[in-house]
Amino acid sequence: MSKVVIITGSSRGIGAELAKTLASKGSRIVVNYSNNKAAADAVVSEIVYKGGEAIAVKADVSSTTDVKRLFAETIANYGHIDVLINNAGIAIYKLLKDTTDDDYNRIFDINVKGVFNTMREASTLLRDGGKIINFSSTTTRVMLPTYGAYSATKAAVDQMTRVFAKEMGERGINVNCIAPGPINTELFNQGKSEEFINRLASMSAFNRIGEPKDIAKIILFLISDDSNWITGQIIGANGGFA
Repeated sequence: MSKVVIITGSSRGIGAELAKTLASKGSRIVVNYSNNKAAADAVVSEIVYKGGEAIAVKADVSSTTDVKRLFAETIANYGHIDVLINNAGIAIYKLLKDTTDDDYNRIFDINVKGVFNTMREASTLLRDGGKIINFSSTTTRVMLPTYGAYSATKAAVDQMTRVFAKEMGERGINVNCIAPGPINTELFNQGKSEEFINRLASMSAFNRIGEPKDIAKIILFLISDDSNWITGQIIGANGGFA
């Protein structure tokens, strides 16, 4: 599976796991990060140490200029782009009444505008027959207090994915969303008590929180030719959580 793959927000968490897993299967990886250069370099170093190919590129996905540079540097290094994985995102857990204008603007800039920016760039720079995978969330299917703004961003990503899939079909490009449930990452664990995490785990059919490797295995399928008849779909990956 020798493909050139951009993974936004891949210096840690699910993104880092994706980078390592896809590199181990032969893909050439662009590890995108916004601030944590050390973490991104560590992911690249691990991939290279194990015989894979990867580079790290700093880019804020909410910036049109940065996204253009991300794609340009990828093409300069690898010659083309086969796969875009929009993993970058933030979470702000507040009741709607406590969500500030700054909170709203920040979460929509990264979670929604970031996906819009990269898909718009991919519309002309991704190879024919390529794959785009966006990250949604199972929170769009449940009613969790403090998740209002976050869930709204992911619902927006869902609909952009469906529409973009129709727009890119003539070039043979698949566009899908993966919607994880609770996953054991720094972003998910932020600000949560052990009691709350255990309660969420009990809502899974398997009585556990998901791990990044659970998502990585699904992504491997979605970027393969075996998934060519799947596009415009929101794929739940939540262990029966919802």
